[in-house]
Amino acid sequence: MTAAKPLRLATYNVAWFNALFDESDRIRIDDGPSGRHGITRAQQLDGLAAVFRALDADAIMVIEAPDEGPGRSCVAALEGFAQASGIRACRALIGYVSESQQEIAVLHDPARLRLLHDPAPGQDGAPRFDAQHSYDDPVTGRAEKVRFARPPLELLCETAAGSVFRMIGVHTKSKAPAGARDGDDLRRIGLENRRKQYGQCLWLRARIDAHLRAQDPLVVLGDFNDGPEVDEFEELFPHSGVEIVLGWDQPPEMQLYDRHARMGLSKHLAGAPVSARFRLPDGRFLSALLDYIMVSPDLRARDPQWRVWNPFDDPACYGDPGLCAALIAASDHFPVTLDIDL
Repeated sequence: MTAAKPLRLATYNVAWFNALFDESDRIRIDDGPSGRHGITRAQQLDGLAAVFRALDADAIMVIEAPDEGPGRSCVAALEGFAQASGIRACRALIGYVSESQQEIAVLHDPARLRLLHDPAPGQDGAPRFDAQHSYDDPVTGRAEKVRFARPPLELLCETAAGSVFRMIGVHTKSKAPAGARDGDDLRRIGLENRRKQYGQCLWLRARIDAHLRAQDPLVVLGDFNDGPEVDEFEELFPHSGVEIVLGWDQPPEMQLYDRHARMGLSKHLAGAPVSARFRLPDGRFLSALLDYIMVSPDLRARDPQWRVWNPFDDPACYGDPGLCAALIAASDHFPVTLDIDL
């Protein structure tokens, strides 16, 4: 008997995905400018189609998915893109609607996975993601409240073989000081964003604790806008956001694991993977590890395999010039995949 094919899960932040669709949620295949510097909408769409086909994933957590709102449908946009691109992950699902034009959504293969938006009931210290969360701010020394502009997507997942697990798609607050006018403004906005990101990660961790206590197999994936030594404010906080979500100082049975996070946080940065590459105002590029797929101890025991589809570091990507060009045109983030036997 042939062994079952491992399940492939992916997270992919698609920069300015919403700009590739018109007001009727149809893809705009033309030479107009995309949100990517020097790249047309047709070029970005061609790149994305090639990347999604190469991933061949059973489920892709799409970060910065197209807009959902009056007259707009994220699901219709993504399913239209999937059909045009010829990918088997052709069914889309979203949860709570974002306050911006950047949704968190999932594309999946309905023949391999059945997904349901299924937020667990709110508990003390762990309210649902459409509410707000109170936390002790280490900077102000006061109790503060935080909300998610892009609420995490909580899913109940069942494979075709009958395995059940939980999945949470995440896009935490960006720490970039957008709109800063001078040095003082730069620091003030950067610190404020860092505090919000810290509070969101504490909230996410409280939800994770509830799942791990219930012994739910769990995958937490997405763009955390955080990684080893990403900003100058780390000394003000007891842990980074990624360390909080992983449960860095908790007992082994309450920790999540991500191979790339472990490599990056080991401080051996010369060998750390990179999942995002941003153009700076002076034209140079900044690379960072921001995208993760974290798993509960029971899933880690199944020997999952992680991969960052970085065209500069991954040998298979680097050896395929067409895929390299597609990855660079498609987004300023690179996909991360996890292959696991479920």
